Amino acid sequence: MPLQRGRGGFRGGRSGHCLSMTDRRGPYLDDTLGFMVDGYAWLPALLRRVGGSAAQTRVMGQRALVLRGPDAVRFFYDERHVRRHTAVPEPVQGTLFGHRAVHTLDGADHRHRKAMFRSLLTDPRRVAALIDEAAAAWDDAITTHGDRRQMVLFDEAGRVITKGVCGWAGVGLDDAGVAPVARDLTAMVDGFATLGRRHWRARRARGRREDWLAALVEQVRVGAVTAPAGSVLDAVAGHRHRDGQLMDAKLAAVELLNIIRPTVAVSWFVAFTAHALHRWPEHRDRLRSGDTGYATAFAHEVRRFYPFAPFVGARAVTDLTWQSQHVPAGSLVLLDIYGQNHDPALWPDPYRFDPQRFVGRPPDPYELIPQGGADPSTGHRCPGEDVTVALLAAFAGWLARLDYTVPEQDLTISLRRIPTLPRSRIVLADVREPSVSSTFN
Repeated sequence: MPLQRGRGGFRGGRSGHCLSMTDRRGPYLDDTLGFMVDGYAWLPALLRRVGGSAAQTRVMGQRALVLRGPDAVRFFYDERHVRRHTAVPEPVQGTLFGHRAVHTLDGADHRHRKAMFRSLLTDPRRVAALIDEAAAAWDDAITTHGDRRQMVLFDEAGRVITKGVCGWAGVGLDDAGVAPVARDLTAMVDGFATLGRRHWRARRARGRREDWLAALVEQVRVGAVTAPAGSVLDAVAGHRHRDGQLMDAKLAAVELLNIIRPTVAVSWFVAFTAHALHRWPEHRDRLRSGDTGYATAFAHEVRRFYPFAPFVGARAVTDLTWQSQHVPAGSLVLLDIYGQNHDPALWPDPYRFDPQRFVGRPPDPYELIPQGGADPSTGHRCPGEDVTVALLAAFAGWLARLDYTVPEQDLTISLRRIPTLPRSRIVLADVREPSVSSTFN
């Protein structure tokens, strides 16, 4: 897997350090350190070493099968083969997802709660309403402050999306509350796959926001606060388990965050969008024109090309065999997301940024898997993918129409840092109001 290097490209880790069952240093040697050092390049390097789309290793002391490819996606998302329950590490639950979240469920319980998310995140009218809220917040961010010499786009996008999604969800924020909530939501994503200061910042942020939203849910339930009818807050506060019992307020807060927090995580893709427009400015004119089909294709290519989630994991339900690899019951199964999105067997010239790949061609859910794969109605694929694509397509147009310059800065994207983003967080200078507002999508 070639890595682009330089101030505007990708910077990788070790080359081929990852181990397989045939490695000369012994079978199933633990390679947790390999993951920590190589990051996104870890599983692609492992599969490259064995020359296939499946391999064995150990991580965190546990035996793991590594998979890649459309057939692997079908295998991974078949509940007869693997389950998510007990597979999500506590550090990820304590930062990114929350304890007892929908991500940790399987079977009927998972489908029941997932249906709530799908009803809120896949209705085109709801998605359009969210884009309208974000557009208003973006226009306000640009016009309220007037012409500015400099903007850190990643941070600004986080605040804009926080304001938009909270307003859309029925979780009111005054102007003073936007920045601290945005910082906490960003911290939860930034600290889920690391140790040390970023991790503990993420845990503290989750605790604050769960307490905040749990109190809000309780106020809604006793009538002290009125949730807008049909809003996300209204739906989550009133959601019941399959046995008819209301979710407790703490769990309701977890799931509210699992709608709001992933939406704010789109700010990573916004930074990548600006990075792409800077490196390949030839795409600006078509995005400025308001070609929504091209903007959507551009959003898909950003999600394919740039690194976000390195892999997803689950546990084998029973003893399995995949491509002659034995998978004992209870062992980990890891689906290589970053490697699949850059697999030359699926994407000719995969390190060429080319939105044309998706013009007039909807992505195959078993090929393009930046937010998981398969059918979101039956499996664990993110139900907020429609929101992500719509927001990202909108931001692509807004940025293409915005007047700014890109000063000298470090645009390197490290493959060792998870989640990664351009090192400078994308600094824009001489930012001026566009001639056309963001309501032109």
